[in-house]
Amino acid sequence: MENNRKVGQAAGTVGSMTLISRLLGFLRDLVIAMQFGATAAADAFFVAFRIPNVQRKILAEGAVTAAFIPIFSEVRNKRGDREAWDMTANLFNILLTILVTSSLALALFAPLVIMVFAPGFIDEPDKFGLTVHLTRWMAPYLLFIGLAVFFMGILNTFKVFALPAIAPALLNICMITAALLISPQLDEPILGLVFGVLAGGFLQFACQAPEVFRRGFRFIPSFNWKDTEVIRIGRLMVPAIFGLAVYELNMLVDTLLASLLPEGSISYLYFGNRLVQLPLGVFGVALGVAILPMLSEQAARKELPEMIKTLAFGIRLILFISIPATVGLILLRFPIVNTLWERGEFLRSSTEGTAIALLYYSVGLCAFCAIKVVVPAFYSLQDTKTPAKIGVYSMVLNIVLNLILMGPLKHGGLALATSLSALFNVVLLIHYLRKRLGLMGGRKILASTVRLAVASCIMGIAVYFFNAIFFDPNDAIGVRLIVLTADIGVGVLCYGFLSRLMQNEELGFVLDLARKWRRKIPS
Repeated sequence: MENNRKVGQAAGTVGSMTLISRLLGFLRDLVIAMQFGATAAADAFFVAFRIPNVQRKILAEGAVTAAFIPIFSEVRNKRGDREAWDMTANLFNILLTILVTSSLALALFAPLVIMVFAPGFIDEPDKFGLTVHLTRWMAPYLLFIGLAVFFMGILNTFKVFALPAIAPALLNICMITAALLISPQLDEPILGLVFGVLAGGFLQFACQAPEVFRRGFRFIPSFNWKDTEVIRIGRLMVPAIFGLAVYELNMLVDTLLASLLPEGSISYLYFGNRLVQLPLGVFGVALGVAILPMLSEQAARKELPEMIKTLAFGIRLILFISIPATVGLILLRFPIVNTLWERGEFLRSSTEGTAIALLYYSVGLCAFCAIKVVVPAFYSLQDTKTPAKIGVYSMVLNIVLNLILMGPLKHGGLALATSLSALFNVVLLIHYLRKRLGLMGGRKILASTVRLAVASCIMGIAVYFFNAIFFDPNDAIGVRLIVLTADIGVGVLCYGFLSRLMQNEELGFVLDLARKWRRKIPS
């Protein structure tokens, strides 16, 4: 129980900081939708932004910590702080070289990159040229965000979670400011967003630097590619990157194929995915970041029974959140998109297209979240190859399903393919983990899932009728916002009451954790 409490507290810290950042992200998307809608310029920006942003999501959501934390901790414990920091300085210099080279390569070969990731733009010279131009301007973001993620890995090693989790909020603030103040002054307004991205990337790196130096990091002009620890980190990180990259690679495939569909399809997928990212980032990623150090310690001490209990608890906790979130997003997809973004250049047709994408992405929400919890269990056992292998199977399935479904369902088929491949991914992950660890409390997880599903279905019925009675998409924005908030409130109260009635252990844990956080606030 003590281990669960520690995981819950760490996840709460990361989740609360991430929630602030994601809410600012929604404000950012509101501004972008209002200023640019689902136009050719918006499509061009989303393609250009996705290419370097994939690196941030892959590295920030586990690849760096999965490879760096175990090795840094081992060197620190066996050979002392100085050796650990010397290794870190050497790794920093190697990473800096790789990032500078990658940024220059992206700027130089931008036309070829866009041909690969958005082949549908080739037949539209203006759109293709704008995307290339934006990609070249965006290239330095690779450098800034790569260094920011490396510093995040260092701070997480010392169990400093709040600062790295809140740093992405700076990107959202910069993009909002740029869209409102800089874009209107430019001949090509969409370029203002790129300036915001560059400023946000630099600030994410700069705000973490003082704390990293305070912990003991020093710049040392060393550059040893053959260092034993660097090689070990590389061997762990390469498969870890691919294992965690499956979702993002699938999204890139979606973007590539969406470029072949009617104009606006890329934007619909982007906005739909952004809504799914809120519960995924606040709960799935947060719990994954928090659970890795605990699982790693238990694996190192050979405490497999405790490790299994921690993992099973993590799975039940993430299902407690993601199952009702899935039902809510599916039922309220149109009111959410209509209320958040339908204004300015974001038309009713844009709302309908985005709602379709949200519907099909929501199908895979539980799987997206569960992957973030299950994959760290493999990493704690220093096994980064199995998730990567399963990721290959999942990616192949996603491509096949994309080609099958994009015909009848258009961009909705691309979103559904991503969700189905994620479900396949998590089932295989759990299968292989069970073979590795043995029984994982499956009966308790299944019983909990059934109770949560029943509670979520009843909650969904209540939300559906409440929304049908009170929500009108043509009402003033203030009225729609109040009704949407009431929709969510009805859902939360109904789900909480039913969970209490069914005596769900996860609800008791969440309430207990909330009481402890509330007692801490005055102090």
